[in-house]
Amino acid sequence: MSRSAPDRLALVTGASGGIGEAFAHVLAAEGYSLVLTARQDRELNRVRGVIAAKHQVPVTVIAMDLGAAGACDRLAEELAARNLTPDLVINNAGFGLVGPAAQLPAAGQLAMVDLNIRALTDLSLRFLPAMLARKAGGIINVASTAAFMPGPNMAVYYASKNYVLAFTDALHEELKGSGVTVTTVCPGPVATGFQHRAGIGNTRAMAGGGLKPVDVARQAMDAFKRGERMVIPGAMNKVIAYAMRGAPRRMILPLIRRVMARAKGA
Repeated sequence: MSRSAPDRLALVTGASGGIGEAFAHVLAAEGYSLVLTARQDRELNRVRGVIAAKHQVPVTVIAMDLGAAGACDRLAEELAARNLTPDLVINNAGFGLVGPAAQLPAAGQLAMVDLNIRALTDLSLRFLPAMLARKAGGIINVASTAAFMPGPNMAVYYASKNYVLAFTDALHEELKGSGVTVTTVCPGPVATGFQHRAGIGNTRAMAGGGLKPVDVARQAMDAFKRGERMVIPGAMNKVIAYAMRGAPRRMILPLIRRVMARAKGA
């Protein structure tokens, strides 16, 4: 049975800024109670304060690095101790690193796999059984237009988003008719703290086509409520994503390599 609006709870990862923070605002406006998690306790509490000033919804913050060993277990234990069961999970936490894979620190690239892939998979599998038992709720996994192509000079990041898209597509098909929806949102570049952490400069390629984080969050929620498998916010992003998917790799690999090299050097 679907729970009423005041009883719905959303878990948002990577909620201290950018797209994650935007999801928190969009969900609060829809009446969801929130659990917000990210590494930065100060920023999480800032987001909680802004939401509390605008919306009468409970907001719980749990600061932790979901890429760390055992972090998803600790998060689940915190939720259980507070008797909190998510109806909606927004797997937004993730980061990228730009540069040739052989030159970037291996530890950083493996940490990317831990957060972008392992934690997202863990939280998806961890909360799906309760959603299926209720025949309601779902998951929005944040991928990227990078999911449609290989990414020289961001090899692990692009591959991680390929995984997110493929994994979520498969879950969506498996869950048809269950009352549970799983949707991927694939934004193009959006001005957030992601670029700073990735080491990407302020290039035209990274400008994001005018989309703001809140645009991404709203379009993702609209697609989720329609039961859609995937949404690519922005008309130009759709064109680029599908063109890259269909183009011969011998053509797109050098192109992406040059684009990402310019991004690194900006």
